[in-house]
Amino acid sequence: MTKRYVHGILGALVAAALVSSCGEDRSGEYYALITTQTWMYETMQQEYLYYQDMPEENKLDFFKKPSEFLSSVVSQKDKKSGSTFSHIDSVYVTSRAASQTPTFGFEGSMVRASNGSYGIRVLYVQENSPAKEVGLERGSLIIAANNKKINSSDLFYITAPEEAYLFTLGKFNETGFDTLQTVQMPAPRIVENENLYKWNIFEVNGKNVAYILYNEFGDNDTQNLSNMFSQLSGQTINDIVLDLRYNPGGYVNTAQLISTNLAPQEAMGNVFLKMTHNDKINRTDILNFEPGLLSGAASLNYENLYIITSGNTASASEIVINCLKPYMAGRLIQVGTATFGKNVAQQLYTDEVQAPMLEFWLTNSLLSNAEDNSDYYTNGLLPDYEISENLKGELGELGTAQDSLMIPILKHIETGSFPTAETEETLSRNGHEKYNFNSSIDIKPKSAILK
Repeated sequence: MTKRYVHGILGALVAAALVSSCGEDRSGEYYALITTQTWMYETMQQEYLYYQDMPEENKLDFFKKPSEFLSSVVSQKDKKSGSTFSHIDSVYVTSRAASQTPTFGFEGSMVRASNGSYGIRVLYVQENSPAKEVGLERGSLIIAANNKKINSSDLFYITAPEEAYLFTLGKFNETGFDTLQTVQMPAPRIVENENLYKWNIFEVNGKNVAYILYNEFGDNDTQNLSNMFSQLSGQTINDIVLDLRYNPGGYVNTAQLISTNLAPQEAMGNVFLKMTHNDKINRTDILNFEPGLLSGAASLNYENLYIITSGNTASASEIVINCLKPYMAGRLIQVGTATFGKNVAQQLYTDEVQAPMLEFWLTNSLLSNAEDNSDYYTNGLLPDYEISENLKGELGELGTAQDSLMIPILKHIETGSFPTAETEETLSRNGHEKYNFNSSIDIKPKSAILK
């Protein structure tokens, strides 16, 4: 039906648009556009998890650009908080690693002072980056660029900078910002991002605690992760803290690797993740905790796994939490705020003839754990102890006693219980108030991609 429609009604439309107002023959351009959109529509009819929600073919404009056409077709279930999970990329864009995109090399979050002024709070800085060179560090506050005040839409300084800027740094006062100094940020350049940003072992009341800060489930992280788990397996570890507060997701195979190395021995060979397709395909793909993915001779032997989360913790990060829970009752303890709530995965579809230079990432499966739980789209995965990072106070070094999200974890490790209302009040007086924040990371949570 689709092909008949294209070569019939849409064929007539193409014929009517062969010549532009300037007399230029654009038949090839229009035909290519229709061919690509038709391929997308046909693919979605078969593969899309929410194909039932697609508009009828005769109600769609096949002359739109691929990304605009997709926006007109996708289900509301495929969207959340301004993000559309299915998406279009060019081959050029997605063939580049994130580390090959010019950047200043820092992650930050928009903050708003009580007088309405905006600033960008630096969350962490990559090594060998322009940001590192000029002295930006966790907690730095950018209040202006080229003497223009930061506004609420200025996250491009983090996500897609294109030139050098004179940044004005400041600090909070009672109502707004005080100016501290200016730094000349050089032009953005390619920076090698370290997804495994930090890991170390420290002691708490005689217990050895491993802290792991992981900021994206990259497809090239296998060696770094395996090396880390191999070193951990050779030591006595009592508890593990997995910090996913800034992690928007990534590749399912990387989530499987991490989860397998964190899972107890009894989980080996059992169900890790279920990926359920639509009723036309009528299939559920199952991934297991694979012993072959273990970096040591056996599973790590430890007591509690503390996972730090925020509203930016999404997709593959949520897979790790949700899929470990059935095997770690009472031992997997989530601290922070509720996760984003992305319980679907995208798969890559390409066609060199009908859609050259186009990569179509289409939502094609629902993600659930061994107990068939996938119900976290609406509210996210809820923490066992709720606390938000205070971006208006002293952030403290990540993974230390000065890090507000670590404070309840350290108390739980020491005493077996979290801070009470009384101790929470003490923390608040010390500057660890609960604040929600919007970060550049949550603009587009990464796809949970199976590879």
